[in-house]
Amino acid sequence: MSTSNILSLLFILTSISHAASSNVIKSVPGFPGNLPFYLETGYVRVGENDEVQLFYYFIKSERDPEKDPLMLWLTGGPGCSALSGLVLEIGPLNFNTSACNWHSKSPTFQLNPSSWTKVASIIFLDSPVGTGFSYATNPEGYYTDDITSSRHIYQFLRKWLMDHDGFKDHPLFISGDSYCGKIVPIVVQEISNGNRAGFEPAMNLQGYVLGNPYTRKEDDNKSKFYYAHRVSLLSDDLYESATRINCNGTYVDVDVDKDNVKCTRILQAISYNLDPLFDAHVLKPKCISHQTWCQESIYYLLENWANDIQTQAALHIQKGTKSSWIRCNMTLAYAYNVESSFGYHQNFTQDFIRALIYSGDQDMKISYVGTLEWIKMLNVSTVEDWRPWFVNGQVAGYTTKFSNDRYHVTFATVKGAGHTAPEYKRLECFTMLLKWFAMHPL
Repeated sequence: MSTSNILSLLFILTSISHAASSNVIKSVPGFPGNLPFYLETGYVRVGENDEVQLFYYFIKSERDPEKDPLMLWLTGGPGCSALSGLVLEIGPLNFNTSACNWHSKSPTFQLNPSSWTKVASIIFLDSPVGTGFSYATNPEGYYTDDITSSRHIYQFLRKWLMDHDGFKDHPLFISGDSYCGKIVPIVVQEISNGNRAGFEPAMNLQGYVLGNPYTRKEDDNKSKFYYAHRVSLLSDDLYESATRINCNGTYVDVDVDKDNVKCTRILQAISYNLDPLFDAHVLKPKCISHQTWCQESIYYLLENWANDIQTQAALHIQKGTKSSWIRCNMTLAYAYNVESSFGYHQNFTQDFIRALIYSGDQDMKISYVGTLEWIKMLNVSTVEDWRPWFVNGQVAGYTTKFSNDRYHVTFATVKGAGHTAPEYKRLECFTMLLKWFAMHPL
């Protein structure tokens, strides 16, 4: 027996003894009556000694769960809970904001007609450890990084699929947004490597989906300035001074190159112009107090709901594992050890795989111009020129497509959306995914 087959057998035996602890949820606080879709929550143990307990929400496709694709959804940060993606972006429940105030302790839900679960079964995963309701059984387990957390996700998928073998053969798509622009490609690579090595279960990996993806810090900083100038948030003189005259196109942080006095002053002037903006959506107001409505106001509803004792009981959260639920836990013991995910995308150009990459065109945090730039650097032929795409007869954004007969990338902007796009334009993003799944032009 080969080494890979022995490892697979050991993994299967271990998985049987450490199967996912799961519960079917019939109802949740804030939604009247029983849920009209299948919701399951649970923990899966990963790590060298099973010290990490990753929490997930699983929703079956509302169309044809026996045949529809399986998606894994990861929310960015790192440290932002997948519950944020479920409720605020692509899941079947949204807050009924017309029926409550922005600080309600008992927010109510309404159904989202543009949920991605209309066409796919989706696992929403709290990763890395310490995110959402995921936890570690010992302090050392909380120390993680880009590579380790990605391997935990791959371990999670293997164990989850062993426990849900009816989904093993479904087309699999790895998806996520924001910082997961780094993590998703690593996970895709892990799956590809595992499939080639003969690890069980083999996964029917078909592609990946990235929204407003973080790829490389320096490039994303450059594109932020470029975007700001393009949409008239920076003057020509200020932009030219930073890019060609005083900063030599390096776009260093203000505190980094203190010897370059002229560049420092230019960057300070740029900050003076851009800092007052809500960079996740430049047309929306920035939060200045709890009394003023802003996009983040809805985050308070999510935190109030998730921290409610009845909610945690309904979701079967293990008692004592979390002192409080935080939408984005920015205190993780996390090491950023992958500078760029670009090399992974380059690897995929040699594989038979599809990618959908989209950006809200009002997002200055990770602008579409930088994302489109690195996609073009993959040197894959343009097979569809830049053009508008439509929803209900109206322009929903712009799209272009690249292909080398193996690797196929569809890039799309979502008009009027920010960071992240489905938070602002649910119908448009759902229509985009529906067409892409069906291999139809946007």
